[in-house]
Amino acid sequence: MTRMFDSELEERLVRYAAIDSQSDATSASQPSTAIQLNMSNLLVQELEAMGASDVTLTDYGVVLATIPGTTKGPVIGWLAHVDTAPQFNATGVKPVVHRGYNGGDITFADAPDLLLSPENSPHLAGKAGEDIITASGTTLLGGDDKAGVAIAMTAARHLLGNPEIMRPTIRLAFTPDEEIGRGVDPRLPADLGVEFAYTFDGGKPGEIEFETFSADGAKVTVTGVSAHPGFAKDKMVNALHLVSKIVMMLPQVTMTPDTTEGTEGFIHISEIHGGSTEAEITLIIRDFEMEGLEAKGVLLRQVCDVVGKTEPRAQIICEITPQYRNMRYWLEKDMSPVDLVRAAVADVGLTPVSVPIRGGTDGSRLTEMGVPCPNVFTGMQEIHGPLEWISVQDMALATQVAVALAKRAAG
Repeated sequence: MTRMFDSELEERLVRYAAIDSQSDATSASQPSTAIQLNMSNLLVQELEAMGASDVTLTDYGVVLATIPGTTKGPVIGWLAHVDTAPQFNATGVKPVVHRGYNGGDITFADAPDLLLSPENSPHLAGKAGEDIITASGTTLLGGDDKAGVAIAMTAARHLLGNPEIMRPTIRLAFTPDEEIGRGVDPRLPADLGVEFAYTFDGGKPGEIEFETFSADGAKVTVTGVSAHPGFAKDKMVNALHLVSKIVMMLPQVTMTPDTTEGTEGFIHISEIHGGSTEAEITLIIRDFEMEGLEAKGVLLRQVCDVVGKTEPRAQIICEITPQYRNMRYWLEKDMSPVDLVRAAVADVGLTPVSVPIRGGTDGSRLTEMGVPCPNVFTGMQEIHGPLEWISVQDMALATQVAVALAKRAAG
């Protein structure tokens, strides 16, 4: 069955990836960028053309649609997000298909010094003979999560074209702003209307994830005292100096993304903006357990307090905002959705594997809001950077799992 999906998946991902749809955490609009609606409107057109029912683009930017059921069973959901990560250039993506990968190094037309190989991306070692899609070297690919979009759309088209396949009603949702933690509007659970759902937003074939980070966002605003630099003695308080002290007092070798792995959490400084009068630090705080998350928040506040006491004329405000919580806290109470997709993975000849996600998904928020939502693999690798790649054949396996999942839910 795998080869029957290959050409459609390749065509969809190449076409979707070329559409700019980067989200923007600094924007207050919903979606955060209007360009995401270029993807959303295209999906509305394609869903209507393939015969999906109830196709809607909500006023909060989510595309919803229904694959009518052919038998009784729980209403289930398939989700993927249309936005791409703001951490790296995602404008002007030029997808490249490396057909029949030869097992060696992959070079990039627009970045001659860039090299993708089994040495820097081990999963590539087993992909000889498969069709690999990358960008051209100066952008990310956007397979996170346009691969998930392509998989859900291909599986939907297959089910709609084959009414003899037994399935319950399936609801599709394509969300914006997942990469900035704003993909799940409070109205989505009711509008989606499912008993449980699955995000197609994962990595290697066979991976089924039901444990994510718990996440908070933090903003530290430092306000100094402005004065003319030529006459600043005993008057000026430089906000950037205080920002530097805060950064240096945070753990450098035990609690940053580049020094942690597995189930270790971190505090990540993602942006610094401002000048000598006022400056702002944006951070994300991550841990798999609430105790660890709260402890890291306490540590950040303590550092801000200590630095503030060194210069009482300055004002330092530390704001910490909840983002999402580990879906395990809810799913471990009822593993039925996880068991169902594990069985579907086994149905297509793969061994189900579950590892904690060092990140989060729309499923994290949905699960917290009462819609159990594990995460399913797509094949995406080296995401959020220029080495991002995906195997068409891995995507096809995920599409098979989606179809098998529909059959299992009908049973």
